[in-house]
Amino acid sequence: MQDLEPLLIFTRVADMGSFTRAAESLGIAKGRASTAVRDLEAAVGVRLLHRTTRNVQLTEDGRAFHARARDLLAASDDLYSMFAGDRAALRGRLRVDLPTEIARTAIMSALPTFLVAYPDLELELSSTDRQVDLVQEGFDCVLRIGPVGDETLVALPVGKLRMVNVASPAYLARHGVPRSFEDLMRQQHRMVHYSRTLGAKPYGWEYPDGNGRYATVPLSGALHVNSVQTYEAAGLAGVGLIQAALPGVRQHLESGALVEILPDLRPEPLDMAFVVAHRSNLSRRVRTFITWATTVLSPYLD
Repeated sequence: MQDLEPLLIFTRVADMGSFTRAAESLGIAKGRASTAVRDLEAAVGVRLLHRTTRNVQLTEDGRAFHARARDLLAASDDLYSMFAGDRAALRGRLRVDLPTEIARTAIMSALPTFLVAYPDLELELSSTDRQVDLVQEGFDCVLRIGPVGDETLVALPVGKLRMVNVASPAYLARHGVPRSFEDLMRQQHRMVHYSRTLGAKPYGWEYPDGNGRYATVPLSGALHVNSVQTYEAAGLAGVGLIQAALPGVRQHLESGALVEILPDLRPEPLDMAFVVAHRSNLSRRVRTFITWATTVLSPYLD
């Protein structure tokens, strides 16, 4: 088969379980996706997909064909790029998801240099703080902070994201500057509570316990938020102490809007990794972006 596009369309439809979502992720019309898969089935002589009004599923033959198709597409990408230099033209669409604050504060300012280096690459950049579904939402790779969670995914470690304890000058003027762990209690400090789900048990104030581990202690606080941006804004407003990832607060530390406290008692750094659905998803486009992003993020890592 001279044209691999039908294979690409078929694998995307199979992965996402939808002609509509697959077509949108590839930037083509739904009719073109349907025609490509129908012609592919005619060419191989078997039904590859079960189609219903609600979803699309692989047939038994389709599952075997899908596995080989993914391997072939990955091998094709490697073959065409085996003699390409680091700055050789990258073409096609790349769909990436990043945590919101990482995208806003670290990646976006450096992105123009990447786009100038690869002008033929079409980058779709999503930024959200929820765990997206790589397959169902059609992402080539995503950046995860914390545990990956799904053992079927392929994780490429980036490093450990540095965390810092910070507060606004106005807050510290009211409550005092803690110089030790004991000062947190003695000076009756308050913290802003953060969790992804409102009403969940607060995480507490995290600190190294001196034995190579990390412990938490409850601190009072009147505010509980579920947004990283709101959490950092509360710290800036002087609502309480916060423990934040360095990228989101670095500019505020440099400007003096926030002050680092207890630098010897920083919370545990967070694991950071790029994640792909399958090793066959590690195209040259994906590998190039991951290498570039890892370099951009290196100043924020322990």
